Amino acid sequence: MSTSGEAFCEPAYGVRSLGDLVPAAAHALGSPLGPAPTNLVLPDAASYVVFLIDGLGARLLERYAHAAPYLSSLLAGSAPATAGVPSTTSTSLTSLGTGLAPGAHGLVGFTTRIPGTSDLLNALVWDHDIDPTQWQPHQTTFSSLQAAGVRVTVVNKREFNGSGLTVAAHRGADYVGVDRVGERIAAVVAASTPGPRQSALTYVYDGDLDWTGHRWGVASSQWLQQLAMIDHEAEQLREALPVDRRLVVVADHGMVDVSEQSRIDVAEHDELRSGVAIVGGEARFRHLYCRGGAVPDVITTWQEVLGARADVLTRAEAIGRGWFGPVDPSVLPRIGDVVVACRDDFAVLSTEGFPYEAKLIGMHGSLTHDEMLIPVLVD
Repeated sequence: MSTSGEAFCEPAYGVRSLGDLVPAAAHALGSPLGPAPTNLVLPDAASYVVFLIDGLGARLLERYAHAAPYLSSLLAGSAPATAGVPSTTSTSLTSLGTGLAPGAHGLVGFTTRIPGTSDLLNALVWDHDIDPTQWQPHQTTFSSLQAAGVRVTVVNKREFNGSGLTVAAHRGADYVGVDRVGERIAAVVAASTPGPRQSALTYVYDGDLDWTGHRWGVASSQWLQQLAMIDHEAEQLREALPVDRRLVVVADHGMVDVSEQSRIDVAEHDELRSGVAIVGGEARFRHLYCRGGAVPDVITTWQEVLGARADVLTRAEAIGRGWFGPVDPSVLPRIGDVVVACRDDFAVLSTEGFPYEAKLIGMHGSLTHDEMLIPVLVD
């Protein structure tokens, strides 16, 4: 779905972004971790459940409200927040778990260059040679809350326990592995029970909607059916929780469908490969790591080929726009020498390195409103 002519949605770090959610919940639990976010205030409670639905953009929920009657009923009076940049799962989940912008926590893309090498780190699959506590060295908000006496629990798939991304983003919390909706809801109810003098924060994740969108697209009947199932799951969870526990439903990003006519493959354009040593990122938000001295030529060529379909910026220009927030010096080389953010429903594939991209219909990563705006639904 094209949104031609619409300006990018800039991240609202420190104001109303996904990274501000846990700090806001900490204030609501009576255990503040620092200054409150300026535009994200949650009602006081002894227990909060944060339910993150991967891929449920705020605009998608508004557009397809008929398929999600429970979740859409919570939209009234609830302004959306923003994801960080890029609008991708690994970046967002780490912002949620650390309270930091991507330039600080260091997960600045789905795939990013490992400094000093010609290799890419896939932040979802990870690399056993990379220590996640060194790649992301900051204390998480989960561990800070645990140290403050709050009971913090992550409820997620068994296979994610101890993964590189989980350690980088969510270390410090107790982990409960679940694989089915029923055990997920039961685990959340048990974990969210506050003690006599102890509040609780429980984080639970569901990735099925994102998978369905990638495979079938957000305009598909498959995606709408999955949205209806997620809506039912969220409603069941709310009904299973005692009334004194707060449920807040959020997402990590939205999604756009990319047609065959709206994609270009670097593998089919020799001019786009000239001067580029490594193509990273993902199809909607590319990191280009250039050979020495090639950045000006790469910028010129990519701007000429892509035109108004994407913003092609140097690393310094992207940082200057505030896309990553303040950037730690150790994180700088992980960001591409050139950054390519796609507009409308356009995508830049690189099937030589990422052959699966050709099979995707729904994509995300860039700064369109459909990708960046996420719901914050409190019940």
